[in-house]
Amino acid sequence: MSTPSRKGQLSRDEVAHLAHLARLAVTDEELDLFAGQLAAVLDAVAQVGKAAVEDVPPTTHAVPMTNVMREDVVRPSLPRDVVLAGAPAAEDGRIRVPRILQEEV
Repeated sequence: MSTPSRKGQLSRDEVAHLAHLARLAVTDEELDLFAGQLAAVLDAVAQVGKAAVEDVPPTTHAVPMTNVMREDVVRPSLPRDVVLAGAPAAEDGRIRVPRILQEEV
């Protein structure tokens, strides 16, 4: 279904079709309400599409982003046995955690 090029209400059939695609159960009253709301959204998008942006470079962020990196330095850490002693459960030299996926290993 393409974006309507006309101004005004969307038809009930168009709204019902969109609701079906989105797997939404809507009432007759909601079809009328959503038709007006969707038409307003589409009109607003059409207004944005009319903006003169030929001289505006494409961007991904509104403000410049800078990564803060630090030197990767090896430092002493806790011994494995100390870490495993503080874990709720350990197995085969590793911290045991509950399975979150019901997949066979």
